[in-house]
Amino acid sequence: MKSMTIKDTYPVQAPVLNKEEAKFAHTDEIVTYIEEKIAAHPVAAYIATFDHYAHTKNIPDHEMDERIIDVKIVVFCFGKELPVPQIAEVRPRSIAIVEETDKFTITFMDAPNPQAHEAMENWVKDVKKS
Repeated sequence: MKSMTIKDTYPVQAPVLNKEEAKFAHTDEIVTYIEEKIAAHPVAAYIATFDHYAHTKNIPDHEMDERIIDVKIVVFCFGKELPVPQIAEVRPRSIAIVEETDKFTITFMDAPNPQAHEAMENWVKDVKKS
């Protein structure tokens, strides 16, 4: 798992897998896998899958790295507790799957809840072949 900070603010986990290292051949297969993990989790609730690639491509003056061939973001929530009103802002969670011709980059922002963070980390790690 590769930890990094995006724009000096956002702590994310960002593993990159060559396609031959992955259990899946396409973005949609990884999306289905993540959705199944969410459905099986005792607390997580699936919200939506956003087709970021299609959204960006449909903007007339868009900018996108030409190596990117698909991007989907799976949105869900672990929201078991609401100890203070402000915690709602750091929810829901998401996992982004970016497909290039030869690799996948699968990212998620660090979660403040250690159990939620561990679940997402395990889901992403399990995309890699054993």
